[in-house]
Amino acid sequence: MERVDTTTITVQTPLLQTIQIQQQAQQGQGQQQQQPQNHHHHHQQQQQQVNGVVHDDDDHHHDTYLDKTLQRLDFSLSFLGFHQTTLMSFGLSWVAFLLVGVGVPVVILELCSSSGHEKYQVRDFEFDVLASQASLGAVSLLCLSYNLRKYGIRKFLFVDRYSGHIARFMDKYIQRIRKSHRMLVLWLLPCLILKTAREVIIRLSSTPDEPWWQSTLIILALIISWIYVNTISLAACVLFHMVCNLQVIHFDDYAKLLERESNIIVLMEEHIRLRHYLSKISHRFRIYLLLVFLVVTASQFVTLVQITAYSGTITFLNGGDFAVTSIVQVVGITLCLHAATRISHRAQGLAAVASKWHAMATCSSSEGSQSRRSNSIGSLFTSNPYSSMPVNNSDSDLGLLDYTYLPTTMQLASFLSSYYRRQSFVMYLQTNLGGITIFGWTVDRALICTIFFIELSLVLFVLGKTVIFSSGHAP
Repeated sequence: MERVDTTTITVQTPLLQTIQIQQQAQQGQGQQQQQPQNHHHHHQQQQQQVNGVVHDDDDHHHDTYLDKTLQRLDFSLSFLGFHQTTLMSFGLSWVAFLLVGVGVPVVILELCSSSGHEKYQVRDFEFDVLASQASLGAVSLLCLSYNLRKYGIRKFLFVDRYSGHIARFMDKYIQRIRKSHRMLVLWLLPCLILKTAREVIIRLSSTPDEPWWQSTLIILALIISWIYVNTISLAACVLFHMVCNLQVIHFDDYAKLLERESNIIVLMEEHIRLRHYLSKISHRFRIYLLLVFLVVTASQFVTLVQITAYSGTITFLNGGDFAVTSIVQVVGITLCLHAATRISHRAQGLAAVASKWHAMATCSSSEGSQSRRSNSIGSLFTSNPYSSMPVNNSDSDLGLLDYTYLPTTMQLASFLSSYYRRQSFVMYLQTNLGGITIFGWTVDRALICTIFFIELSLVLFVLGKTVIFSSGHAP
């Protein structure tokens, strides 16, 4: 027995050695194959890290460029007096406004009225124009400086870097800010040309013997005062227009998101964020918009009363300031109403976009189920070897009913669940339209029509009290 066992061991030992040698050779080949793969994977990780660094550098470059644009905007607003973060800046801003915007033109008008310039300048006209300009500039400076002091330029424009949307919309942000700068210059420049031409003609016509340097100083003082006050009022309107246009970018992107996103939770969260921003804009600007509308309406009302009640001849020299001031005020209120109406209708139009998205998704699901049903019926007839045999016509309809495809309970539940989720989301958008509001009134086309008829009623009332009454007593 021992000899048998010894021979068995001597027989198995070379076999085991051969198997071990083969296993070691296979393990060595596997390690050689894994080394290039690990090296390639490590190379891919390094490449991804490099690409990530390059991408971060690009984002940092764009973010820095946006910071420079916002810094230039903040500097221009500080130059106009909107940047009132400290007590000293607050005092300097209002002292400059009262001195340059109110004091200088009042002194010049008093000097001109005492020099006998009633033919070219009507005292009541000039002071009414000055009061309307100063009132609108004071309202703009007060409201906008408060918001900028409280929130800062980034949060005020909703371009905060922590909101998570700067990298996507950075170029559009910069384009809209530049467009607002150009808009301010383009609207202010024609009015400045009219104002300068009127002042030059008045100085040349009324005081031909006056020294040229004195006339030049008076013209420059009046022009600088006019530019300062009207730039403040018009810049505030343009700033509100800019805030609304920056939010229009997000609403356009949300309309595109409906085309590619099917997760209702994501769509709900994004829409809630957009409505939250609109409520913030409405809360920050509601007092400003209401005061601007009241000041412009009162100014136009007083202008109409003064012009229609004046017994003399109205010319470009004695009534030109009315025209220039009215153009600036009407342009400002039009910019505000246009921006608020545009973003309100973008917000209300999302319900129509969501309804279209819901209808297309429902129709595509129905067509997909019908195609699956026809394919199932076709496969059943193909798999049946006796389907080509002649059958009785009376039993053919009953035979087809046996092969009718019916969706399973799970498929029907999934379809109805997705349908009701989309339907509830559409109903949510239809009942939460959103938009810019002023104490609950949504600024849309209906409100603009109401404002138009209110203004028309005031105009007809003034004309009825002045023109018709005067013509009735005419000899």
